[in-house]
Amino acid sequence: MHYKLQVSNYTSIKQLVYSYLIKSLSINTYKAENRCIKNEKIHLHKGRDDHIILYTSNVSLGLSKSQNRKAMELASAIASDISGICGDVFSIQIVPPGLIHFELTHSTLATWLQSLVEGSGGDEGAGEAGEDEGDKANNQCPMPNAQCPMPNLFTVQYAHARCCSLVLLAHREGLIKLREPVPNTSPAFWSVISPNPLPWLNCDGTLRLNHPDERRLIGELIQVVDNIECADVKGSVKWKKVALSLSQAFEKFWSNCRIWGEVKTTSPELAQARLGLLMATGSVLRFVLEENLGVFAPLEL
Repeated sequence: MHYKLQVSNYTSIKQLVYSYLIKSLSINTYKAENRCIKNEKIHLHKGRDDHIILYTSNVSLGLSKSQNRKAMELASAIASDISGICGDVFSIQIVPPGLIHFELTHSTLATWLQSLVEGSGGDEGAGEAGEDEGDKANNQCPMPNAQCPMPNLFTVQYAHARCCSLVLLAHREGLIKLREPVPNTSPAFWSVISPNPLPWLNCDGTLRLNHPDERRLIGELIQVVDNIECADVKGSVKWKKVALSLSQAFEKFWSNCRIWGEVKTTSPELAQARLGLLMATGSVLRFVLEENLGVFAPLEL
C-alpha cells in the first residue's frame, strides 16, 4: 500500500517538503507566497539525527509580520493544510516560536528508497557540477568503457564497483532476481524482478534498516540527492567531498551490516533490504561520479 505514494516527481525529499509548503502558502498567504519564493525566503534545515529524517521550516516566522498573524497561528494553519493533503507522507509538529517540523514516515522512506533503486524521478539539471570546467576536464576518463580509476576519486569508484559486484553476486546466488545488466556499462538503476518491491518494511510498517550505519548511509543518500536536485545549493556543493563522504558511509555500512551467512539464512528479508540499500547507493554514486565529477563509474576494479 505504501508504494502507491507518488514520489517520482520529487526525487529529493527537500523538494517534496517544498512542494507541500508552496501548496499551503497559496492557500494561507494569497500572493505573498510568490514574493517569498522569489526572494528565496523559504528555508529548510535537515536535522543531523540519522535515526529520523527531519526537516525544519521557519517560513511562518518570516511571513507572520506581512500577514499580520502570530507565527504560531500561521504555522498551525500551514501544518493543518499540509496534513490534509499529504496523508501519511510526513508527521508534522509545530514548535515554538513558530517552527514547523516535517518528519518523514517509514512508509515514505521505503517508497523513496525503492524509487532510487528503480531510477524513478527525472534528471533535470543533470550535469550541473559544482566544479569548474578545468577540474571536470582533468577528471574525465579518456576511455569511457575502460577501467580508468582516478587517483583522487579511487575510493568512490571502488565503492561503486563494490556495490555492483555485491548486487550481481546476490543475483547469481538467487537472493534477488535481476534482469541482466548490459556488460561493461554502469547501470543507471537496477531492474529487480523479485522481490519487487523490496521488503523495506517489517510487518508493523517500520523500516527494517535500523542499524546506526544503515541509517547513516540513508541520511547521506538523502543529503546527496537533495544537493543534486535542489537549485539553491547546486552552485556551492563540493562534489568530491560529497562523494567521499557517501563512499565512507557505504564502507561503514558494509563493514558492520552483513548480508550473507546467518543473515541470509535466518533473515532473508533483511538481507534483501540491505541489498536494496546497496543498489540505491550504487545508483547515486554513479550519478555523482559521471554527471557531477565527469569520471567513469566502473562495474569492477
